[in-house]
Amino acid sequence: MAGSKSQKEPAKQKQARSGRRELISHFIVFFCLMALVITSSFILFFTFSDYKIEPVSKAAVMTVGNIVFMSLLFALIDTARRYFMITKPIRKINHGIEQVMKGDFTTRIPYVRGEGSSNQFDQIITGLNRMITELGSVETLQTDFISSVSHELKTPLSVIQNYSTLMQSPDITAEQRSEYSGKITEQTKRLTSLITNILKLNKLENQNIYPQMEQINLTEAVCESMLDFESEWENKEIEIETKLKEDLMIHGDKELLSLVWNNLMSNAIKFTPKGGKITIETGKSAPPEADTGTDGAFVRISDTGCGMDKKTLGNIFRKFFQGDTSHQQQGNGLGLSIASRVIDIHGGRIDVKSEPDKGSTFTVFL
Repeated sequence: MAGSKSQKEPAKQKQARSGRRELISHFIVFFCLMALVITSSFILFFTFSDYKIEPVSKAAVMTVGNIVFMSLLFALIDTARRYFMITKPIRKINHGIEQVMKGDFTTRIPYVRGEGSSNQFDQIITGLNRMITELGSVETLQTDFISSVSHELKTPLSVIQNYSTLMQSPDITAEQRSEYSGKITEQTKRLTSLITNILKLNKLENQNIYPQMEQINLTEAVCESMLDFESEWENKEIEIETKLKEDLMIHGDKELLSLVWNNLMSNAIKFTPKGGKITIETGKSAPPEADTGTDGAFVRISDTGCGMDKKTLGNIFRKFFQGDTSHQQQGNGLGLSIASRVIDIHGGRIDVKSEPDKGSTFTVFL
């Protein structure tokens, strides 16, 4: 530590000396330039004037003094101008960049005149501050993501470890052994699902998945997804009501969009109590604020489940967020993140309306 500190000090001193030398060199250059300009001006003036040599010779000493004084004055003024208008702002920018390079994303570069001014350095500083803010957000998201992934991986692994330890006991019955192996299988499937969804989301967010766009029958695709969950909604005695428009054709990737319908159907069944009702509707319509000149299509899935409050609604598309804080319902909080990204890729939108104890309605516009 002492060695690294001693290395940093000479580097700072060297940088300071270099800055002073540069300042002095700029001063000398500007001084000489101004002296040359003023002297040349005087020579031209006396060359083309009718002044006699004797009076001019007597005033020569004073003239030289004036030249030196004016050159020094202008050089000092220019040096001060350069320091306050160029050197100081650049030092502020460099200091801010150094702080960011050290990992401090809370730093903000101070403005020269103020935010929104026409000063070019202030415009550069505005862009840099926005970039620092975005970098800080990305850093936070990455930290949260890693923390969430670690937590989600740890839970099933802990369960698998515990039941594996119990199965090693010679005193357990065959019935207990079967129960424990079932729990291990269940958590293994959960772990596989989690990793698969993380990989899917990573590919979607990094645009490593390129949609295979084609004409597809939207109503038919939604019905196929609904039938895949037939055994689940029959087991819960859920009533399924459909309002489907036949031959509703859209341009999209059928396989990617199936991730959306499967997730929405799965959530609707998961959070609808036994004997509840799910309504599935398709039709022609664009988002209310859209002004494309052509009709779009929509898919609406409503349930009579537990619903969500405003706080939950504001977070449902976040990675690993689960509205069921008790975690009694199986899931990893990635389904809606994947669905939202798929809809974004298709240039669509997903709307949600929900009230506690009154159910939820998801509407996808394409």
